[in-house]
Amino acid sequence: MTPPSFRPPFGATFPRSTDLIILNLYLHPFLVLSILGLSKLGCPFRVDASPRPYDNYSESIFSVNNYYIDNLVHRNTPETKERTMQINAIYCGDCAQVLAYFPERSVDLIYIDPPFFSNKLYEIIWGNGYELRAYEDRWKGDINNFIAWMKPKIQECYKVLKQTGTMYLHCDWHANAHLRILMDKIFGENHFRNEIIWYYRGGGVPRNDFAKRHATILRYTKSNKCTFNVDDVRDQYSRDSLERLQYVARAFRGDKVYDKYRPNPKGKHPDDVWLIQPTMPSSKERLGYPTQKPERLLERIILASSNPMDIALDPMCGCGTAIAVAHRLGRRWIGVDVSPKACKVMVMRMQRLGVKITESDIIGLPKTVEELKTMVPFEFQNWVIEKMYARPSKRKVGDFGVDGWLTDGRPIQIKQSGDVGRNVVDNFETAIRRQGKKSGMIVAFSFGKGAYEEVARAKLEEGLEIELKTVEQLLKET
Repeated sequence: MTPPSFRPPFGATFPRSTDLIILNLYLHPFLVLSILGLSKLGCPFRVDASPRPYDNYSESIFSVNNYYIDNLVHRNTPETKERTMQINAIYCGDCAQVLAYFPERSVDLIYIDPPFFSNKLYEIIWGNGYELRAYEDRWKGDINNFIAWMKPKIQECYKVLKQTGTMYLHCDWHANAHLRILMDKIFGENHFRNEIIWYYRGGGVPRNDFAKRHATILRYTKSNKCTFNVDDVRDQYSRDSLERLQYVARAFRGDKVYDKYRPNPKGKHPDDVWLIQPTMPSSKERLGYPTQKPERLLERIILASSNPMDIALDPMCGCGTAIAVAHRLGRRWIGVDVSPKACKVMVMRMQRLGVKITESDIIGLPKTVEELKTMVPFEFQNWVIEKMYARPSKRKVGDFGVDGWLTDGRPIQIKQSGDVGRNVVDNFETAIRRQGKKSGMIVAFSFGKGAYEEVARAKLEEGLEIELKTVEQLLKET
C-alpha cells in the first residue's frame, strides 16, 4: 500500500499481488517455469527489459516490482510496490521517501551534501535579486537527532546504489565523525575508501583557534569493483617534481626498489587533499544559495567515479550543481530536494544548459492541501509568498507578525495551521497598526468562528480591513 506521507511518483498506480508476470522471450525456459511456480505462491514479479523511448527531458528505465530474482522470495510482503524511476528528472520531496520508490541497485554515483549541523539560519537572495527567502540549517535537540534524521536517507541511498557504485557524503567538522560511524555501519568499514579533504583559502581568522579552511567528503563503495577513472582526475606535477624527474629515478616502497621511475605523461596520481576555491560571490555560477558548491569540485567527483551515460543522483540537490555538472559531462542525472523553491531553481539552471524541462515536470511538487500541511514551515511560508506574488519580510525571526508584503502594500501573515482563532487576528491588528497600515491578509488552512467575528468587529469599530484567505482558496485561484 502507498504510505500516506508520499504519493506514488508521477501518478503511478501500484499493482496488486495478482498482477501477471511479464517476461522477455529470451529468458531461459527453466527460469520462466521457476518464476511461474513462485507466482502461484503469491510472489509478484514483473520484468520489462525492453528498451523504452524517451524524449529530451526524461527517460523511464525501470518498471519492476522486484528487480532482482535472488530477492524475489524475500519481497513477498503486502507492502510490495512497483518501483519506478525517472531519469534526467527533478523530484520534490524527502529523499528517504522518494528513493523508497526507486529500483534497488540502479544508480552509479551518489553525491549528497546534507545541511550541516551548524544551527545557522540564513537569509538568501536568489539570482534575480528580488526574492529573499529563508534557508534553515537548524536542528531541535543534539547531534543524535541529526544522525537519526540522516540514517534513513543514507540507508535508502545504499539500497539504490549499484554494486559497482560509489557514494560521496559531504560534511564539515560539526558532524563528520558521527557521519563516518553511521556510514561504516551501513556500508561496512571495509567499504570505506577515502576521507577527502576539500581545502580552500579565505579571509577571517579566529583569535584562539586555527582557522577552519576545509570540509570533509567521505567516499564509500559497495564492493571493490567500483568505477575509478584515475586518468581523468590526475593532478599536475609540481615544478620541483618535474625537475627531479628529469633524471632516471630510483624509488623505495618498503622492501621494494623501483628503478627507472618516470612521471606519468597524464599527470600525478591524485591524493585526498583537494585545493579548490569555493564559489565566489562574483562568480557566474553563483545563484545565491548559501552552501552552493563550486562546479570544479563536482567535476572531479563525477569524472572519477562515473562514465558517460551513467546515472548520477543528488538526493539533497539544493540549487542543482551536481546535476548541472553531470549533464554537462554526458551523464544522466536525478535531483531530489524537499524544497519546492530549490526544485524550481534547478529547473531554471537546467534550462540554461538547454534541457527541455519546466516547473510542471517536477515530480512530487506539492499541489494539494494535505501535501502542503506536511511541508517544512519555512518552505510553506515561501510557497504562499510565491503564490501571492508577495515580497517576503526581511526578518524571518522576530518579524513582529508580518511574514511578507503583498503587491498592493498590505502586510500578510501566514499560519501553517487550521481553525485559526480570534487571538491570531487580534495580534495581527497590532502588527498592522505598527506598520501604519489600515488593511492586511492572513493565510491559513481554516479559520474559526471567532476569527471571522473579530474581523467584523475590527472593521466596524476601528476601520481595519483584514482579509482571511484559506490555502484551499489560494490553490483554486492559482
